Amino acid sequence: MNRVHYNISGLQNSEIKTQLKNALDKIEGISMVNIDVARDSIEVGYNQSTDENLIKSCIENVGCNIIS
Repeated sequence: MNRVHYNISGLQNSEIKTQLKNALDKIEGISMVNIDVARDSIEVGYNQSTDENLIKSCIENVGCNIIS
């Protein structure tokens, strides 16, 4: 399993956290989603057939921004 960690902005409340988790859970191959609202970070576990760009797009489509 691959893992990726992002620092993100836009996690204002638990509603956005739930939307983000639900959106990521719909992507085939994602096996783990850990969102830390206090630290504005997210960790995603996924298999090798999952495109990491799809994960990034999903995060941004929910309204969060990935901080590089």
